[in-house]
Amino acid sequence: MPDFETPTDLMNNRGLIADPEGFAREKGAASWLFLCGEEFASVEGGMSYGDVERAVPVSANVVSDPPTPLDLDLARKQIEVLDGLPRPTLVTCRTGPRSSALIYLYAGLQAGAPAEDVLARAEADGARFVQSDELRAWVADGLEQLS
Repeated sequence: MPDFETPTDLMNNRGLIADPEGFAREKGAASWLFLCGEEFASVEGGMSYGDVERAVPVSANVVSDPPTPLDLDLARKQIEVLDGLPRPTLVTCRTGPRSSALIYLYAGLQAGAPAEDVLARAEADGARFVQSDELRAWVADGLEQLS
């Protein structure tokens, strides 16, 4: 098994979040990076950035849901925001794939880990993003280009 360890101070969702305040409390979150745009609040099971703001003392919003392209500019913005948030930090998207990809990208960059190790750990952990070729490629490319 690779030396890269599962991130512990960054946590993501694995589905829709029914109770944002309860979710934050259960995870012991000091902060929250919300990756959805406001239109997510209008869909069944969705939530708003206002819900996030009420749930934790410190939060940020970097809209990263489709149709926002997954590219290195987006990764840089997300990483810059994550750097400024107190830990432990929630990172959430609609159902978890993009947020899990960001968590493993960020943690891999912090650890200086190669993409193979990060992807192997994510697979072993059952991270939601590993099922998407696009997200796997985004993490691998980010680890290579942003390190």
